[in-house]
Amino acid sequence: MAASFEHPGERAAQDPIRLVAVRDEPLSLDEVFRAVGDDAAGGTALFVGTVRDHDGGADVAGLGYSSHPGAEAEIRRVAEKVAAEYPVRALAAVHRVGDLAVGDLAVVVAVSCPHRGEAFAACRRLIDDLKHEVPIWKHQKFSDGTEEWVGAC
Repeated sequence: MAASFEHPGERAAQDPIRLVAVRDEPLSLDEVFRAVGDDAAGGTALFVGTVRDHDGGADVAGLGYSSHPGAEAEIRRVAEKVAAEYPVRALAAVHRVGDLAVGDLAVVVAVSCPHRGEAFAACRRLIDDLKHEVPIWKHQKFSDGTEEWVGAC
């Protein structure tokens, strides 16, 4: 029987998308960071989007995210595109839906690559494309009682 040799991290090269989700419960930085761990990666970039207390000069009291039923599949499509364009070893993207308070985590994405520059570039592309292409909408509620819907999150 012939021995089968696998290069360290080869699993990641075959399927770098380790975690994609839209969730209505609090997000975990540790879960996302663990998901992109890879022995062949020299750089890992992680982006965390949080609910801030202001927008456009107005005080934000809280917000809600809602998504299209196909949002998770769209995140996967965006992730596949990023993985095809960069030397991604592992990638993860999780977005929260539901009502969130100031300081809550809204989105966490991470990418590991052989080098830091690649990881930064791929992570930036991942979050930018996710925000522009995935059907997740933000409903901001302001302290003065006004509110607004924001296109894609």
